[in-house]
Amino acid sequence: MIPLPERCYPTVAELVSSARALAAQRPDLCVLRQVGASRAGRPLHLLSVGRARRAVLVVAGAHANEPAGGSTLLALARRVLQERELRSGTSWHFLLCADPDGASLHVMAAPRSLYDYHLGFFRPAGPEQPEWAPSVLPPDRLPPETRALLGVIDELRPYLQVSLHGTDLGGSWVQLTRDVPGLAEPFAKSAAELHIPVEAGASDAAGWPASGPGVRVMPAPEAGPAYPSLPDDARHSTWYHAHRYGGLTAVVEVPMWAGAVVDDPAPHPAPAAALQVLADRLLRDAGEVRRVLRDARPRPGDTDDPLLRAAVWGLDLVPGLASDLVRTPPADGTRAYVGSVDAFARRVPLRAAAMLRRALSGTDAHAAARLERLVALWSDAFAVHFRARWVPVEHQVEHQSRTVVAAALHARERAV
Repeated sequence: MIPLPERCYPTVAELVSSARALAAQRPDLCVLRQVGASRAGRPLHLLSVGRARRAVLVVAGAHANEPAGGSTLLALARRVLQERELRSGTSWHFLLCADPDGASLHVMAAPRSLYDYHLGFFRPAGPEQPEWAPSVLPPDRLPPETRALLGVIDELRPYLQVSLHGTDLGGSWVQLTRDVPGLAEPFAKSAAELHIPVEAGASDAAGWPASGPGVRVMPAPEAGPAYPSLPDDARHSTWYHAHRYGGLTAVVEVPMWAGAVVDDPAPHPAPAAALQVLADRLLRDAGEVRRVLRDARPRPGDTDDPLLRAAVWGLDLVPGLASDLVRTPPADGTRAYVGSVDAFARRVPLRAAAMLRRALSGTDAHAAARLERLVALWSDAFAVHFRARWVPVEHQVEHQSRTVVAAALHARERAV
């Protein structure tokens, strides 16, 4: 494993600098080029290693608040350069950051705690997220970051696209748009060796078929979504664009802090009652944030603030999501699933409070102070309830890297 600072993640500028250095060291194998620009004009860079027609595309930075992917991407690029067999008949392409605008707003190089993490938190509203935008916007309104990513997929026609994601607290899991037989075993082995829990019932994949522990295959397009009220649908995201070329997408999630319960596949004694409690708490906590927002009364011009826009978007999802959670029967009746929903239900109002605090800090000190108290209280409760344990960055990166390589090798055996 490549030694990394204990809690440090690279900035976009540092990713570009490292990729440029690799390209300069191995010009025979590497090319770094710009493939688009963000809404604010920031460049989107693609590092390519090898020139074979059969391609793997690795995407980092699709969500600004999930920083491990950048480090993983660099580790993978170095590994591909070092291991000739990984380049045998296969080229590797690395989109350094799919959302550089979002990355510029998420302020967190080395988080010391969940509270510290949330003080600089940013995650854009759904229509502004590059991978999710096609599921909530018509084609003529897609942001330039999405158009750039789709253009790269059209150019490369990858047999495998890998999107590097992460979670603040929980476990690791993989989402596949098509099954990759054989992936579950190396994924589980890696997680065990690095002491990373495997999410047995990730709420993101509720009701999806399991290929193995922590490995879920997205359902067919005609299947109903687990949470009907949520506007985004993975089956209409950029993840499915590779299918038109016979490819598939693997989404590899890794936690910053490991959490208890999320790896427990045992049946919950009363899942419906537990989900009702979680839905009630979700409504209550979101209501507290809404009251601060109502009292602060942001000026009309403040709607241009991406922090405020994202906070309001998240709060608007709460009523429908709370209703989804108490449907009968639950999508999954395990302790792991209830634990995952518990974490999800904590995140939504906590993230809204965190972003709203930042949006109001320069205009309403009283409102910002109220929100900071909520962020501190909820962050601490989140960590205590799940017995949060920091996962060293080098372990996050090693596990994600191993899983990507395993997915590439197993999928290559079945590539057209």
